[in-house]
Amino acid sequence: MLSDLIILFIAGFLGGILNSIAGGGSFITFPALLFAGVPPISANATNTFASCSGYMSGTWAFRKELLEVKSELPRYIFISLLGGIGGAWLLLQTPESAFETAVPWLLLFATLLFIFGGQLNRSLKQLSTKHRHASAAGAILLSLLLMGVCLYGGFFNAGLGIISLSYLALAGHTDINRMNGLKLLISTFVSLIAITLFIYNDVIAWYEGSIVLTGTLTGGYAAAHLSRKLPQQLVRNFVIIASIGITLYFFYDVYK
Repeated sequence: MLSDLIILFIAGFLGGILNSIAGGGSFITFPALLFAGVPPISANATNTFASCSGYMSGTWAFRKELLEVKSELPRYIFISLLGGIGGAWLLLQTPESAFETAVPWLLLFATLLFIFGGQLNRSLKQLSTKHRHASAAGAILLSLLLMGVCLYGGFFNAGLGIISLSYLALAGHTDINRMNGLKLLISTFVSLIAITLFIYNDVIAWYEGSIVLTGTLTGGYAAAHLSRKLPQQLVRNFVIIASIGITLYFFYDVYK
């Protein structure tokens, strides 16, 4: 329907702007796919597909910062691929009804991460400065934690960037540009491997996803100009209000 096409494009456009300026675009695009009639698991897989191009272009934009830690990149890529395919596999094993029931809780988790992620990152940075000389056991625990982050990203894409930043803060990173580059690198490889499994199992709604993707790319391009004019805190407050409203709606819809 034409109305669905318009809604999906606008959602993608707004999501692209939000992702470029403050993050949280999935709070708009994922519900829009559900409202357009895409089943929950397919909507989640489709949202991952629609978001991936933004991750890839962002990773390329931070290539200089990533080269500064090039020796660490193979580990990040390997764990991202392993966790991403594990999370995507878990999603595909989850019954549609069970995932539909889990959606409001996943959205609530992602919303809380978005609201309190900044405070969490600052606390983790302070913790990391006190424990810079991590033991071998600490390094293993950090790798397992990264695996958990990537498993979550393969299962449910919303909030992945915020969790990744929290992990990087705990791992001792302090340069925000390098952290953003690594965050996008993780998101890229988690999404790419998850999308591969989603394609194999034919769960991506290509028509709806392509419309959202077109809107996301357009919105991301527009954000390059808007980001200089819009206060980030204003955009962030909008995302918080929208995500709380959407989360409450899904709790009502599932448990009414």
